[in-house]
Amino acid sequence: MDEFIDIADASGKLMGISELKSVIHQKGLYHHTAHIWLYTKKGEILLAQRSASKSICPLMWDVSVAGHVDAGESIINGAIRECQEEISLTLSESDLKKIGVFECFQSYESGIIDNEFHNTFIAELKVPLSELKLQIEEVESLKLVSFDEFENLLKHSDTNGHFVASNRPYYKRVLKTIQNQTQNKS
Repeated sequence: MDEFIDIADASGKLMGISELKSVIHQKGLYHHTAHIWLYTKKGEILLAQRSASKSICPLMWDVSVAGHVDAGESIINGAIRECQEEISLTLSESDLKKIGVFECFQSYESGIIDNEFHNTFIAELKVPLSELKLQIEEVESLKLVSFDEFENLLKHSDTNGHFVASNRPYYKRVLKTIQNQTQNKS
């Protein structure tokens, strides 16, 4: 779907103008996304497999939920909306803990230039996977992995279809933050 997205400058500050997502990706304009990493009290992280129809990284296993923040939408509302749309999970602002904004500037063979600021949140997954309904245009499948399995998948991300290998520092930071969060709640 080609929606309007607010354009940011190279530091992430919104410029007060918006453009179609297709134009943003064609021209490499800076913009914001919301990433939500879901974890369980048992020490698992929810991974989503990107739909086979996605133009970027189809069938790759990655962040639980992610999407563009629509024009005029707050980042937190974008995160809440994306969770509802992609996996039918209802979260409130108080469920989400922001852990940072991460720069992800990449170009793809398809011609897409993706200059994104990943506004990254973690939240506890309190429902069984069986209650989640997938948006087939976005998500092919879901799975829970242990922290150790997450680390192992990350270590071999050059060849295993999990994670964007060039973003290892980002994934390591997410894992460490979730590990600390679950230890603090114990």
